[in-house]
Order: sequence, then structure tokens, then C-alpha cells
Amino acid sequence: MFGKHVMAVLAALAVAGVLAVVTPMSSASAAACATPWSSGAVYTGGAVASHNGHNWSAKWWTQNETPGTAAVWADQGTCGGTTPTPGPGCDHPNWVAGRSYVTGDIVKYTDGRSYRAEHDNPGYDPVISTWYWEPYACGPATPTPSPTTTPNPGAFVVSEAQFNQMFPSRNSFYTYNGLVAALSAYPAFARTGSDTVRRQEAAAFLANVNHETGGLVHIVEQNTANYPHYCDASQPYGCPAGQAAYYGRGPIQLSWNFNYKAAGDALGINLLNNPNLVQTDPAVAWKTGVWYWMSQNGPGTMTAHNAMVNGYGFGETIRSINGSLECGGRNPAQVQSRVNAYQRFVQILGTTPGGNLSC
Repeated sequence: MFGKHVMAVLAALAVAGVLAVVTPMSSASAAACATPWSSGAVYTGGAVASHNGHNWSAKWWTQNETPGTAAVWADQGTCGGTTPTPGPGCDHPNWVAGRSYVTGDIVKYTDGRSYRAEHDNPGYDPVISTWYWEPYACGPATPTPSPTTTPNPGAFVVSEAQFNQMFPSRNSFYTYNGLVAALSAYPAFARTGSDTVRRQEAAAFLANVNHETGGLVHIVEQNTANYPHYCDASQPYGCPAGQAAYYGRGPIQLSWNFNYKAAGDALGINLLNNPNLVQTDPAVAWKTGVWYWMSQNGPGTMTAHNAMVNGYGFGETIRSINGSLECGGRNPAQVQSRVNAYQRFVQILGTTPGGNLSC
């Protein structure tokens, strides 16, 4: 879906100020806990850290993605011999269907409430399997702040309920948690400017995503006849995953071998050799979408992020994503589809669309 001539990729994410870089370790004893996970540390594939009484192994490069809530971490089982005593706060890992839990594990369910495992179970639903789970009352981890009209610049402006309202028929692959986890790679996304600008940018990104994926339904490009087209063999690195391996995937349908190479380099993930990660890991898929939004001009003259935060309007985001095929009257129906979604999403987010909606 992207034009071939893209800007040079941003340099690999800076890690200045990172407390530590954790490299793979050969193994961790089943009875002993590895070094506790740190949100400031960088972990490479195979690195092991402990969190909430479990050891976790990183599948690939990661930073600030909490074990138990991000797909980058593989659960290696309990450690330390006992379940950690829960603190007074409610900052527990999100429950994940199909993940094994042991007696005493505490999770936060989708209703926002916490539950404790009464018996070992293979990931049963806490509100259905009452034999295995019991409600767990916990107090606030920190004192509740006084109400304020100043928005929290660090919070994502789209709630999970609003996300579900935007995409009522979405594929379960496109998780809200995966989207939130992806934002750690680009903290400026939907966190720049006024509250209105932040909401407009989030709505603009999700409106284009809505169009590219049919409402977050499609994970991969549907026209399989195009698949062999996306290998530019003139690149010095070629197409090591195969000529037909770089078809459109993910929320903005990442395509072409050079885009997989550039996105992978920026994110610290080897997507050139493992393009399937974009269609098998929700956080990786979302990260490629945010990467393109934040760093690539595409066929436009600016990134979609800059278009929204500098007041150029939603129409310029269309130009940056698919302007060579849609803008300038080439496909007004496709443009209008994107505009319609944007207008609906800003309404859900309680803001206005601004000007310059078309291209």
C-alpha cells in the first residue's frame, strides 16, 4: 500500500538514559527467580526476568512492556517457591485467556476488577469459572488525586470502551492492549499538543487504520496476486524471507521489503527475515503502524504525525499514506471513506475534526 520512495528510516531508537541492557541468559532455575523485571531496562531475545512470582523470557527486543501484559514475553512458570504477597494496590497484570495460572495469582479482568486464583487453572474466565477465581478487593496503589480539568499528557486519549465502539466487528487479533503497548516505541504519538490535538491525532490514525483493514477485520492484504510484487530485489539485502513474503500486513498494511527492513531497524525487530511477526503479534503489528505514522512521509511531503500536530489537517495524513493513488481527485470515494471514519471517531472522542479534511 505504501509508495516505493520513502524517506530514510529514523535511526534505531535511542536508548540514552536506559538503566540496563539485559542480554540472553542460558537458563533460569525453575525454583529460583531471575533478576526482577525493570521498566527502564532493555531486554534482547532470550533474556529472562522475574515479575509477579513468574520468570519470563523475552522473545525479541523490548523495553517498558510489562511481563504478563505484552506478547513479547513468554511465561516460564512460577519461581521462588511461593506466591508473592500482594501489596495494597490494584496494579495487577491483565488476565489473559488460555494462560496458565496458579493458586494465589492475582489478575485484573476486563471489567477493571481484580480476581485471585483459588485453584490452578489453564486461563479460565474469572467471571465464569467461580470455582477457580474469587473477587479480590484491593485499595488504590497511590492516593486518588483530586479531580482536575488538566488532561494527563501521559495517558492514551482513547479508552478501551471507545476503541471497542469504533471497531465493533474487529478481528480479535487487533487488541487494545497491543495498541497501548506499541505506544512505548513512540511516546510523542497522540501525546503532543493540546488535548484537542491529541484526540484528533488518535482519531486520524485510527480512521486511516479503519480504512486500510476494513474496520480492523483484515490482518493481511486480501489480493494475494499482489504478493510477489512487493520484493525489490535491487536492494542490497534482497528478500531473504522469499519473493512473496512482504505483502501488506497489520493496521496500515506494511508492505515492500525495504519498508519491513526500515521498520525492523527502527523498532529493533528483525522484520526483514521475520515479516510474519506483523501478522502474529498484535504489539508488533501496531508498532509498525505507529512507526509509519510517526516517521514516514510516504507519497506526501510530511509525516502523518506532523500533519496533525502542526495543523495541516486530516487530508494530509491521507496523502502521506496513499496520496499517489487517492488524492488530487484520483479516487474521491476512497478519500471520503477515510474522512467519514475520522468524523465519526472524533465525535466518539468528544472533539472536533478541524479543517482541511480532504486531499
